[in-house]
Amino acid sequence: MKQIDVGLSLMLEDDFHQAAQPLFESQQVDIVEWSFDMGWGRPLPAWLQKTLMDFSGRSKLIGHGVSYSTLDASQTSRQAAWLSQLQIEVAHRRYQHISEHFGFMGGGNFHLASPLPVPRTPTTVAIGQQRLRELALVAQVPVGLENLAFAFNLRDVQSQGPFLDELLEPVNGFLVLDLHNLYCQSCNFGIPVDDLIAAYPLERVIELHVSGGGWSEHPQGSGAMVRRDTHDAAVPEEVFAAIPGTIAKCKNLRAVILERLGGTLHSSPEDAAKFREDFLSLKRLVVTGN
Repeated sequence: MKQIDVGLSLMLEDDFHQAAQPLFESQQVDIVEWSFDMGWGRPLPAWLQKTLMDFSGRSKLIGHGVSYSTLDASQTSRQAAWLSQLQIEVAHRRYQHISEHFGFMGGGNFHLASPLPVPRTPTTVAIGQQRLRELALVAQVPVGLENLAFAFNLRDVQSQGPFLDELLEPVNGFLVLDLHNLYCQSCNFGIPVDDLIAAYPLERVIELHVSGGGWSEHPQGSGAMVRRDTHDAAVPEEVFAAIPGTIAKCKNLRAVILERLGGTLHSSPEDAAKFREDFLSLKRLVVTGN
């Protein structure tokens, strides 16, 4: 049976370091993911630099971009600068693979928030395929995309799996399947998580993301609640419940990553303890299936 590594998405903040350090010290973390563009243009803490060097040297470092804006309608100088910075990044650290988000972040200040979906049309497919070719050329490692939680309508939800498959085909790209993102869509559109998973190209999945989030009131004031992928809370039981079945369906899976934003783990000692408990529960599920 092929080993599946279980790891953490690294954050810059001290509260994340303090919460995660016992897991590193006890050698529970098999692999780490680093959203490298979060660190561009700022000094990295010494502990983070050491962790990145250590896992890079052991070929257990994977990369995840957040601001390339894969489906931005226009080629911008910002994207060109991003690719230039990535070239420096991959020369400095050894990444096993690199992913980005499905969607766009390049409209005004949208790049400071969550990526947004676009409709699946021949034009948007061609744009995304070209962006991935450019990314692959610079990265020189396998490249992929992560599914989104946000959707404007049911059509966005239903088309996202085939859309991703079409985008990834020319570069033989991989899929990062985010289970909390699917849980958000399940809550917001009333579709069972298993039905959503079945709509994705699971043979492309080499990485799973697991996280928590929160609820916001619908902006129209109807009293309805919207599930959001805010990465600021414990992993819901519904997400944990989906993990064993998803692993069984994803035959090429290599890594499962727990995500929690820095700056969200300092309100009480229980926050950090729950974060570690979630990680150990996740690792147990991956290793034993229960």
